[in-house]
This record gives sequence, structure tokens and C-alpha cells, in this order.
Amino acid sequence: MHTPPWKYLVVALVALISLVYSLPNLYPDEPAIQVSGASASIPANAAVLDSATRALTVAGIPFHGAEVQGREGKEAVLIRFRTAREQVLGQNAVRRALGDNYVAALNLAPTTPAWLAALGAAPMKLGLDLRGGVHFMLEVDMEKALQQRQETYVNDIKSKLREKKLAYRNVAERGQGFALKFETAADRQAAEDLLKVEFNEFSYARRDAPEGFFSDVDFTPEKLRELSDYAVNQNLTTIRNRVNELGVAESVVQRQGSNRIVVQLPGLQDTAEAKRILGRTASLEFRMVAENSDASSGIAPPGTELYPFKDGKDLPVLLQKRKIVTGERVVGAQSSFDEFSQPKVDISLDVRGGKLMAEATRDNVGRMMAVLFVESKQRTREVTDASGKVVEVKENYVEKNVINRATIQSMLGSQFQITGLDSPAEAAELALLLRAGALAAPMYFVEERTIGPSLGQENIDKGINSTLVGFALVAIFMVIFYRVFGVIANVALLFNVTILMAVMGAMGAALSLPGIAGIVLTVGMAVDANVLIYERIREELRRGLTPQAAIIAGYDRAFTTILDSNLTTLIVAVILFAIGTGPIKGFAVTLSIGILSSMFTAITLTRVIVNLIYGGRRVTKLSI
Repeated sequence: MHTPPWKYLVVALVALISLVYSLPNLYPDEPAIQVSGASASIPANAAVLDSATRALTVAGIPFHGAEVQGREGKEAVLIRFRTAREQVLGQNAVRRALGDNYVAALNLAPTTPAWLAALGAAPMKLGLDLRGGVHFMLEVDMEKALQQRQETYVNDIKSKLREKKLAYRNVAERGQGFALKFETAADRQAAEDLLKVEFNEFSYARRDAPEGFFSDVDFTPEKLRELSDYAVNQNLTTIRNRVNELGVAESVVQRQGSNRIVVQLPGLQDTAEAKRILGRTASLEFRMVAENSDASSGIAPPGTELYPFKDGKDLPVLLQKRKIVTGERVVGAQSSFDEFSQPKVDISLDVRGGKLMAEATRDNVGRMMAVLFVESKQRTREVTDASGKVVEVKENYVEKNVINRATIQSMLGSQFQITGLDSPAEAAELALLLRAGALAAPMYFVEERTIGPSLGQENIDKGINSTLVGFALVAIFMVIFYRVFGVIANVALLFNVTILMAVMGAMGAALSLPGIAGIVLTVGMAVDANVLIYERIREELRRGLTPQAAIIAGYDRAFTTILDSNLTTLIVAVILFAIGTGPIKGFAVTLSIGILSSMFTAITLTRVIVNLIYGGRRVTKLSI
């Protein structure tokens, strides 16, 4: 009975790597806050670190370990605390000190030693049911959603009337609808006959006045509910896309009530970035620069609007009110570098957007077009109420800046690029926001907190204890029934769990309570493989084979049975992962990894150990 040296080397390497990469699980995370800029162009550097720590010292809040993390352009300040209470107090103090240009988010900081982190070793991520995480509640601005839809309908109604050559004097927003103004009653009648066919989601009421004939068009109650549901569902889809872009495992994104969305993020290392990305209503508007674009007077002529250039680096820009294309038409966005090594974003529009862009640029070659970045924000200020108590008041506002303007050299289509961005980080963030989809309406954070494990600490302890008890009972059974071979099987079981933890940590997979059930099942299946092998060895010994020959026959003849049983279980686990959600995926992941690792430990690892004990010498009896 001889084992090739390369098998010993493979087993030793796998065992060593698994031990190293499972060690981070011995070091628990601790409460922390993470501070980053409200946008990618605002750095969180050493000066921000000094301001934050000074605010904590003045407030008398204890902390330990404050540092600037990340590479240039994506820095973040991390401050560690001993308790969750100190963490929340520290967040409030830092947020007041730094203002609205910075985001101070709750986080859990790893305590993994530097030498392990340098090797890329990380602990397993735990799901919300085991570790808890960060909880955000966002509220959709329904008034703004209706206003945006009204703007779209105004343009559509004007286009339809012009297309049919029907005279009108004005179409303006009013309340929850529009006011259409006509010169004569006949014009009004003709327009209503058309619109009632094209736009049946409105109710119509006539109103005569000295200045003209009016048709008051209002959304029906059914249409208002539809718009509300669309805004929330579209934002829900967009938030899910943004969470996927962030790479958060086992996240929860769901609707709550009529206009709120709950986001729960377990195991996220950059909650400040998550908070900045999730709530941003980033949209683009492509507009023509006004021909008489002198903005020195600060007054916009009729039909134009004046907007500042980003960061105040240039004079304000005078733009036409008419929008060529908005961010809703963007179907793809990737950040890269142009021929001068400057950051850019490559934009892809849908078919309708490409057509609108082509029509606008075909007749305006030689003129300038600008990209307007529109963002809904929220700022916090302190006011004194009637009782003399200082309270925080949140204010919503919209910020619009021109981020780029360039001369149109030729007709554009569905593919073009945006340049003039400050940094690769800003380009990457803009591409992420556009790629994940536009929000149908602005959203604002109404609640942020850390949440404890959803199943309760008692249930968590029961889950962990069940794993330990199950492992102990299996170990005792194996030692009693198979003696030395039972000890070998137990060693293989330990390495099986070690490999599973190392692989899950390396993959970034989240462990949930159903995942613990998968580990328990894996332990049982791994032992089952060893039982098949050992019983086959016993059978061969009863048939009169020598110990060495019985070992060889036991492993070789049991291999096919073990492979078949594990392969069928693996297929089921893959199907569960493909069609399951949430807890079922967690169970399928641990089961799949456990099956593959148990095949290695139960067959290869145990055989190597058996060969070390019984190989290369004369054996008359096996302890089995």
C-alpha cells in the first residue's frame, strides 16, 4: 500500500491553506462608524479624521483606533468603539461636526490581524438572522414623482397637438393635472376629442374665462394610484440593482407601506458608500446651451435657465429649458479613460433616446450641448423648538450642476461619452448610478439603525449548539464503533468544517441559520462516506484478505457508491440555489461546498492518514 508523494503534498497544502483562511473567524467584529464624502469628489482625508476625533473628544465619547482607509479618490475614515451605544452617540457627534458634505454611517469593523488581512483572509459574512446589520428606511417623495410625470405629459400633449395640427395657446401644470388654454371653443373641442382617445387616464372639465377657453385635465384616482405604485416599484427595482452593484450578500430590500422602502444590509464593510449610493437620485439632462449664452447678468431670458458649473470652476451656464434626453433613456454606462488619460463615462441610450439625440444634434452641428447633473439631496440643520430644546430638522432640496459642455462635431446617436469629470472615482460612481437605473422619484432617509439578529440570541445559540452537539455525538459514535479509524474520520470531519469555513470566507458567502443546518447535514454525509468505506474494509477482512489489501479494496470499491450519492445530492443543492431565495440559497451554498469538501476529506485525506499509520510496515490486525 503506497501513496504517491504528490498526494501528501496536496493534502498538506489544502490543510495549511484552510487553517490560515479559517482563522479570521476567531476574531469578532466591533462597532464602528465610517465617514466618507457625500459624493465621490469629496475626499475623507486626514483633515476629516482630525475633525471627527476632535468632535468625539469634546463630546466625551470614548473611542479607539481611528484611521483613514482606502486608496486615493476612495478614502474613508473609520473610527472604532467598544459598545453599540458609544457607536450611535459617536455618529451623531461626528455628523454634527462635519455637516452635510460628509456621510457618517454605522458599521462593523473587522479585528482580523494585519498578517491575515495581508494574505486576503477574511471571516465568513453572517446573515441578518445571525449577526444583524444595518437597517435603512427610505421614503419616496410622491409629490416630486407626480411633478416629474406631469412634466413628461406636458411635453407629450404638446407634441400630440402639434402633430395633428391642432391650435392651442398653452399647456401648463395645475394641481394634479393640467390646464389647456385655447383661442376658441372649437379648438378646445377638437383637442379634447383627440386627447380623450390618446390619453384616457384623464378626466376633463371645461372652464370659460375672459382670457380664453380652458380644459382642466386631471389624473383619475386610478391613475394616481398607478403612478404611486410605479414610483415605489421602480425605486424598489433600482435599489435592488444598486445593492447588487455593491455586492452585498443576503441583503433584504422590500416595500413597506404605500411610499417607504426598507433596506437591510448584513456584513457590509462600506456602509457609508452604501448610504451615499442607495439614496442618490442621480439623473442626467442633455440640453442645448443658449445661443446668446452670456450669463454675466445673472438673469435668464425667457425659455432659458441658468445653472452653475460644478464646483464653481467656471461661470454659470445658460441652458435652454427644453430637454433633449434624460437619464431615463440610459440603458448602459461604463467608466473608462479617454485618449488623454482623463476619466470619462461611455453612455448607451435606448432606441427612443438615440432617435431624440440624433434629431437634436443633426440640426445643431457647431453649437454647444451641456450635460446637467440633477440630484435630490437632504440636509440637516439644528433649530430651537418652543421649549428651548435643540432639535434636528431635515430639509429636502434639489441640486443641479452642469458637469460637461462641448461643441457638437457631428450627429450623435445612441452611443457617446461624457468627459470633464474630476476623478476616476467620480466617473465610476456616475456610471454605477446610471447603470443601476434611474429612480422614478427622489428618496430620503427617514431611519437608520443597526439591527440585532432577527431570530434572537437564544435561537442563534441553539443553532450553534446543535452543530456542536451533533459533531460531538458523531465523533463519539465513530470512536466507539471504529476505534482508530473512527479517530481518523473525526480528524477528517474537523478539516471538512475548516475547509468549508475557509471557502465561504474567500467567496464572501453569508452564513445564515439555514446555512448552519447545511453544515450539520454535511457532517452527517461526510461520516456516511467513511462508514461505507470502513464497513467495506470489515467485509473484506471477513473474506480473508490481508489488512493492507482490505484497506485498498475498501476505498476502491466504496468510491463509486460515495460518488453517486454525493453527486445526486449536489445536483439537488444546485437546483435549490438556482430557484430558491434567501434562506434556501444559504442552505444550498453551505451544502454544496460541504459536499465537495467532504468528498476530499472522507476519501483522500483519510486514506493519506491511514497510509501514514499502516503503510510501509507489516500489519496483522486493524483497529477498526
